[in-house]
Amino acid sequence: MSLFPARRPRKLSLGPLETEILEILWQRGQATVKDIHEQILQDPDRELAYTSVTTILNRLAKKGWVSCNKQKRAFCWQPTISAQEAQAIAAHEQLNRFLAISNPDIVAAFADRLDAASVEQLTTIAQRLQTLRQARQQEEQ
Repeated sequence: MSLFPARRPRKLSLGPLETEILEILWQRGQATVKDIHEQILQDPDRELAYTSVTTILNRLAKKGWVSCNKQKRAFCWQPTISAQEAQAIAAHEQLNRFLAISNPDIVAAFADRLDAASVEQLTTIAQRLQTLRQARQQEEQ
C-alpha cells in the first residue's frame, strides 16, 4: 500500500477547529456530529455550538477531507484519507515549496548543515527512489 493517496483533498489548508475535528475522526474512524461535539466539550473550558461542528464538517466535506453517509437516523462522518496519507501530502507540499526556490546554492547549503542521522536518512531515501524507479522501468518493459 502506498503512503501517498491516489486522491487528495481539493483544498489542503485547514483551520484549527477543522484540524481538531479531523483528528477526532482519525482517532474514531467515523463519528456523528453529536459524538464529535461531546468529545470537544469534554474540556470544561471549551464552548462550542453543536451547529458549529456541523458547519465545520460541511466545510471539510467541500474541501474533500471527509465524507458523510446516513446510518439509521444519524449522519456519520469519516475521513476520506488517513492521517498518514495527510502527512505524506503535507510533506510533499513542503518539499515542493522548498525545491521551488530553484537555487542550487541554497539547497546545497541546507544539505551541508544536516547532521549524520539526516544524511543517513537521505541516503536511505535515495536508495528507495532508485529501487522504485527500477521497478517502474521493469513494469514498463
